Amino acid sequence: MSQRAVVTAGTGGIGLETAKGLAERGFAVTVVGRNAERGAIAIERITAVATGAAPHFVAADLASLDQVRALAAHLAAEGPLSVLVNNVGAMFAQRQQTVDGIEASFAVNHLSPYLLTELLLDQLRAGGPSRIVNVTSAAIKAAKRTFDAVEPPGGYYGFHWYGRAKLANLAYILHLAERLRGTGITVFAADPGGAATDMTNGTMTSPKIVSPALRLLWPLLRRAFERSTDGTASDAARPSIFAATDASLDGQTGLLIGPEIRPVPAFRGATDPQAIENVLRLSRQLAPLRDGSGIQPR
Repeated sequence: MSQRAVVTAGTGGIGLETAKGLAERGFAVTVVGRNAERGAIAIERITAVATGAAPHFVAADLASLDQVRALAAHLAAEGPLSVLVNNVGAMFAQRQQTVDGIEASFAVNHLSPYLLTELLLDQLRAGGPSRIVNVTSAAIKAAKRTFDAVEPPGGYYGFHWYGRAKLANLAYILHLAERLRGTGITVFAADPGGAATDMTNGTMTSPKIVSPALRLLWPLLRRAFERSTDGTASDAARPSIFAATDASLDGQTGLLIGPEIRPVPAFRGATDPQAIENVLRLSRQLAPLRDGSGIQPR
């Protein structure tokens, strides 16, 4: 019987390549996405390379916390889980709110994977030894490292807010690794480096995504963005696949796997105790575990 793996935002780009890589290694892969038509195409491509049980698609809009809860319940009903890859990511050129009234970048890039992970911990324990892999980003380096509130002080700049949400999630995932140490669930972050995806093609061409001071350097920044996103999605998926499957990581946890497919130091700020405390407080407040599932963050 194939081990089960779940990949969010798995119908295209890095997520699809990650799902294909897991299916090639014998996992029964569930891909999560918003669009059923894209999901059907993704399943065809994954099936073509699968060596284990057939993959399948589950529709969910991960910008909605209620839909994340419904997704978790659906996945939990299917039994033990060996791999959870939180691949979802979104950058917005303009400030947006989700259906829950939460700033969209923080909701999609942090609260969604936080909530899904917490609600699936029982299934991951049952499928142990199991792994959680959250996809992070080098955009963290440009982020404000304050989490007193969902939205940082100052204006909205999509690249910086995206990086801040990814920083919040990395702080959570490194904390989670310590919480779960010795439970049979190991936890990793994966930095894919750069790749041309729907997200990067759609938002990283406008100077409005960076602060006014950096807009003065936009010609240089744009060329840097272009160089950093000229890789392929299949290459960018390699850190996630490695983190999810490689035997050299057995018994290890709390590592960040870099684009060169090896552990690298965590980004500064992700291990700051005050930042972690504030991220957990916001997470519990905005995405409560209503049914009591999982281990409540300490």
